[in-house]
Amino acid sequence: MNFMEPTIFKSYGLDQVMLHAHWQQSMALARNQDDKRLLKYGYKVFSQNDEDGIIQEILRRIDVESRVFVEFGVGNGSECNSLWLLMLGWKGLWIEAQANNFKQITQTHSALIERGNLSVINEFTTIGNIDQTINANLDSPEIDLLSIDIDFNDYWVWEAITSIQPRIVVVEYNATWRPPLSVTVPYTDDAVWNGTNYFGASLTALAKLGQSKGYRLVGCCFAGVNAFFVRSDLCKDDFLKPGDAVEHYEPARYFMSAISSGHPPGIGPLVEI
Repeated sequence: MNFMEPTIFKSYGLDQVMLHAHWQQSMALARNQDDKRLLKYGYKVFSQNDEDGIIQEILRRIDVESRVFVEFGVGNGSECNSLWLLMLGWKGLWIEAQANNFKQITQTHSALIERGNLSVINEFTTIGNIDQTINANLDSPEIDLLSIDIDFNDYWVWEAITSIQPRIVVVEYNATWRPPLSVTVPYTDDAVWNGTNYFGASLTALAKLGQSKGYRLVGCCFAGVNAFFVRSDLCKDDFLKPGDAVEHYEPARYFMSAISSGHPPGIGPLVEI
């Protein structure tokens, strides 16, 4: 890369060029050369980081069945883990606690809602209501993807879900608490993130929970935000072993969220050709 080319900086900005260079250097490490490791398959369309590409690679390895998702903690619906799937013709359920975000989703995603591809519920997710909400809004318990990002009680809510056994689970972890630390915040119904690094659960704790529910940890996103689990009966020999936190842990690289697809995310009506 020629760092003297001003047109690169004008088009993309110095920060993004250097972030891309950092990603490329990291992917060149021997650790990341194994084709079974998911990191190099990551890319962003509508996800916060590179989750879109990793999800697509997992689906390529295990195949797609229901083309149905459940995601809670979707913000205003412009940047989440299931939006790209929605654009690809999937159907699913979003649960969002913030009333202003819910209102925005009903406006920007109105065509998808009217078509029946998307159901949106305005509800604060707790261990007491999650299963009931899922059951009341899904035609079948067979789903391909569950994504959990509520910034605090993620561990406890995943533990409480018994109504579905999704083929893939994506859940936020707290990269501050490195392996082998196995901890989570205590549960209270009304707990919310206060903006510090006190939130959620360590990757080791989530890996243990996943194993107890019949899932194997198969990777993490490069930014150290989301962990990916696949139902153990589907893994075969297609994912890097062992499925533990030490093998798959990625440190907090929250600065990588600055890498974008070039434009801010936007949702509007589309013509299917």
